[in-house]
Amino acid sequence: MEVPASRIARALGRAVTGSTALAGGSVARVHLVTLERGGRVVAKLGPGLEPEGWMLGYLASRTTLPVPHVVLAEDDLLLLEYVPAGGGISASVEAHAADLLARLHEVTWHSFGAERDTVIGGLLQPNPPARSWVEFFRDWRVLFMAREALAAGRLSPDLMARIETLAGRLDRWLDEPDQPRLIHGDCWGGNVLARDGRVAAFIDPAIYYADPEVELAFATLFGTFGEAFFARYGEHRPLRPGFWEARRELYLLYPLLVHVRLFGGSYAAEVERIVDRFLG
Repeated sequence: MEVPASRIARALGRAVTGSTALAGGSVARVHLVTLERGGRVVAKLGPGLEPEGWMLGYLASRTTLPVPHVVLAEDDLLLLEYVPAGGGISASVEAHAADLLARLHEVTWHSFGAERDTVIGGLLQPNPPARSWVEFFRDWRVLFMAREALAAGRLSPDLMARIETLAGRLDRWLDEPDQPRLIHGDCWGGNVLARDGRVAAFIDPAIYYADPEVELAFATLFGTFGEAFFARYGEHRPLRPGFWEARRELYLLYPLLVHVRLFGGSYAAEVERIVDRFLG
C-alpha cells in the first residue's frame, strides 16, 4: 500500500517529501513520513484504525501515560507524532514503566469495560459496562475471544468445551478488585518505546477498565518486564496474594486467545496447558 501523499499533505498543510517503511505493522502498514521543512509523522495505513486514534486521545487527555500525539484519526489512515526511540528495555526502563503504569492504574471508572468498544491486534474488543469483574472477564474476554478463535478454525471444539468449563469456575480463583482501573491493555515489548533509559512512549493500546493484574500478567507473557519492574510497581501498588500462584496464568488466557485467533499454532497448546492445570 502506497503512502497517500496528497491526502496527508491536505490534512497537514505541508507537502510530503518521502516515506520509509517501519518495522512491525502486523495489523497495519506503518511508515515514517517526512514533510517539507523537516517535519516527520508516523502514518499507519489499513482498515479499522479509528479506534486506535480514539484510545490514544483518551490516554492523552485523561492520564499522564506518555503516548504519541494523534494528528489525524480516520478509519484507514492514522497520523501520529513521531517519537524517536532506540535501545532495549533495560532495568531503568522497567522501573520507569512501573512508575507510569502504576499511575495509570490509579485512573478509575464506575464499571468494568469502557465507554465504547476498542480493538486489540485489530480484533474487536467488546467493552459493555459491567459491575462484576469476574463476569466481565469470563464473558467478554475469555469466552468471547475463544469463540472468535473457534469460528476462525484455530481452536478445536474439544478445547473450546474445556475453556467453557473453566470459565464457569473462574470465581474459584479470581476475586473482585476494589475498583475498575484503566489499563493500556496490550503491554508487551513491541509497544514500549524506550530512549536513554526511560520510556519514551507507549503505543498500540487496547484500553479498558479492568483488574490491573491483567496488565501485569500480559507484561510477563513475552518477558517484557521482569524483576526490576515488579519490584518498583510493588512499591506503588503491592500485589495481592495469589497473583503469581494462580491469577497470572488465568489472566494470560485472554492475550493467548487473541494470539490463537490471529496466528493459531503453538498458542493454542499454551492455552490448553493452562486449562489442563486448572481443570486437572
